[in-house]
Amino acid sequence: MTIYFGFTVAGDRSSLDSARCIVAWLESQGHQVLTRHLVEDDARDKDRSLGPREVFERDMRWLDAADIFIAEVSGSSFGLGFEAGYVLGSSNRRAILFYRAESAGKISLLITGNTHPNCAVVPYRTVEEVTAFLDNALKIETC
Repeated sequence: MTIYFGFTVAGDRSSLDSARCIVAWLESQGHQVLTRHLVEDDARDKDRSLGPREVFERDMRWLDAADIFIAEVSGSSFGLGFEAGYVLGSSNRRAILFYRAESAGKISLLITGNTHPNCAVVPYRTVEEVTAFLDNALKIETC
């Protein structure tokens, strides 16, 4: 499966270790993660070297090419909200939004209160909870 993994570049990256584990797990399951660079230490510098228009055009191509949008939104940002809204508003594809349970009060209510039928919003305490959810959700997706 081709996955667009959303993670903040300019916002709060305190969930970086969790995001890295999620991307590593997705790849270990044979999925292609188009945005794996987002979990690198130099993600901001790499995106800034391209310029705003190039990043927008690249990311829109990747969003359109992905089978599913999966994001770690604990450090939610305008970009993550845009990406989730784009996928849910322009297609029938699914979005899965994970956030650290203890971060709930810092995340936009548009994220935590999302009831779109193609969107799952999932609080977690451990990465194992995330991978267990994904293991089940991605099996359903491929059926």
